[in-house]
Amino acid sequence: MSSPKKTAKSADAATVHARIRAIILSVPHGKVATYGSVARAAGYPRGSRLVARVLGKTAGLPWQRILGSGGAVKIPGEGGMEQRFRLQMEGVTFRGRRVDMKLHEFKFTKAPRGTAKKKHSQAQSKRARNR
Repeated sequence: MSSPKKTAKSADAATVHARIRAIILSVPHGKVATYGSVARAAGYPRGSRLVARVLGKTAGLPWQRILGSGGAVKIPGEGGMEQRFRLQMEGVTFRGRRVDMKLHEFKFTKAPRGTAKKKHSQAQSKRARNR
């Protein structure tokens, strides 16, 4: 029998993965995003490796639209060549080995400010009390 902590953790992980999948699915045809920008948009600013893990485990996502920082194709070998080919078929242009991010980077809309502001104000009030 599984413990309540383990069940809560797996439910939490499923929620995180679902958020990341939703963000990846929001990148439109002909646009690209970086692993880091997807992680930030999902609410996990240091979760770029988690984005890569979700992409590797989930079938049916537009994996070719997610790149390394600066527009670099990070998949080695034939997978990288396939990614480049798929992006070119979508009309994405390259500057050398990198995607021209000025033309093709997808900018995510900012998350609702209420949650971030609340956390920030709580941190400020803690600092004020400790002085």
